[in-house]
Amino acid sequence: MASTDASPGRLQMEAGRLLISGDWTLPHHHELREQVLAHRRDAAPDPTLDLSGLAALDTAGARLLVELVGADRVAEVSRWAPDLPRARQALLETVARVLREPLEPEAARRAPLADWLVDVGERIAALWHQQRLLLGFIGLTLTTLLACLVRPWRWRVTALVAHVHQTGLNAVPIVALLTFLVGAVVAFLGATVLRDFGATIFTVNLVAFAFLREFGVLLAAILLAGRTASAFTAQIGAMKANEEIDAIRAIGLDPMELLVLPRLLAMMVILPILTFIGMLSGILGGALVCIFMLDISATQFLLILQRDIPLNHFLVGLGKAPVFAFLIAVIGCLEGFKVSGSAQSVGEHTTSSVVQSIFMVILLDAVAALFFMEMGW
Repeated sequence: MASTDASPGRLQMEAGRLLISGDWTLPHHHELREQVLAHRRDAAPDPTLDLSGLAALDTAGARLLVELVGADRVAEVSRWAPDLPRARQALLETVARVLREPLEPEAARRAPLADWLVDVGERIAALWHQQRLLLGFIGLTLTTLLACLVRPWRWRVTALVAHVHQTGLNAVPIVALLTFLVGAVVAFLGATVLRDFGATIFTVNLVAFAFLREFGVLLAAILLAGRTASAFTAQIGAMKANEEIDAIRAIGLDPMELLVLPRLLAMMVILPILTFIGMLSGILGGALVCIFMLDISATQFLLILQRDIPLNHFLVGLGKAPVFAFLIAVIGCLEGFKVSGSAQSVGEHTTSSVVQSIFMVILLDAVAALFFMEMGW
């Protein structure tokens, strides 16, 4: 223990021995460090040490002694200074042991294949965890939806209409323009290939088949996944960051009923409408290419549509729209609820919702296409 009236520590060479005396404590650290640096610069290495005059010692002083004589030598202080009190020996040995250890442990070196396998395993575990959360959120959404269906006085009609306008009506121009251009491109490329076989007339069938079954619903769903799912995540995430969702729960309201259901129902209403608009726009784009580049009249185009394209293609495409809308809305709302509270988290989950929505839409569309093909629909 340090004594209040003892003198600051000193280093002194006498008869080939290095005498260490006085207080080696934090209040005298500056003076002691200057002495240690001067001794290391001028004195002979590995002198005989004498700690009999040591008055007080703390961690700062012990570190200077380790710096003076070396960690390996101080670690054996019980051998060359057996008369030193056991508590001080333990302090010196502990400080020496800590200073001999590296500040940062070396990372275990693994083979590149092991690193790759670990990364794959972590990604699969994260994907499984995400799918479990999504399934649980879908179940919670369906439960809340069924509970509200039998209570008409709890329907949020105003919120539903507002979200239909925001998510759907504002998206009509971009959906119509995009599908129109894609329809023209599909018709042009199809005619280029079919011309070599003298079958340019089947360009009409190609455009109608592609847009009624696949492109109409797929392009509209992808556009809404990028436009609306991100908006849902950003809106709910901002409310989560501002603790507005906690306030909603505090006043006795259900965030699922107040925030999720209006957005979900709005998506399920508007995506079939946008799909229908996309089908018409895509076929119109293909029709213009057929009329002006392939010398197929509008009357002939319509006759081929009526004769060769059955109604089931239209129903297959339109039937996928509510399913896609449900997934897009659920993923967007779920990612919003997962926001942790910072602006960075809002951006990360917004990006995640767009990526997941587009991936799930394309994956489900591929599965549906194979199923309908096997069923002959």
